[in-house]
Amino acid sequence: MKPLSLRVLRLFGAMAEDRLDLHVLFEAAGNEPEERLRLLDAIDELVRAGMLDSCSGDFYALTEKGKGAVAQS
Repeated sequence: MKPLSLRVLRLFGAMAEDRLDLHVLFEAAGNEPEERLRLLDAIDELVRAGMLDSCSGDFYALTEKGKGAVAQS
C-alpha cells in the first residue's frame, strides 16, 4: 500500500469517523495540485482494494477491511 493511501486510512481513525467528505481528505494531501491528484489515485486504489466505499456526493466510507488495515498499521 502506498504511504498516501495509508495516510488516508489513518485520517478516518484520527477523526474517529467512518465517513469523510472528499474535501476533508484533500487536507491529507496539502494544497499542491500534484498532491491532490495523487490523493485521488490513492482513493481509487483504496476503493479497488475494498477498503473504502464511494458514497453519495463526495463522501467515502471506511469498510471493515479498511478498518482492519488501520488497526494493523
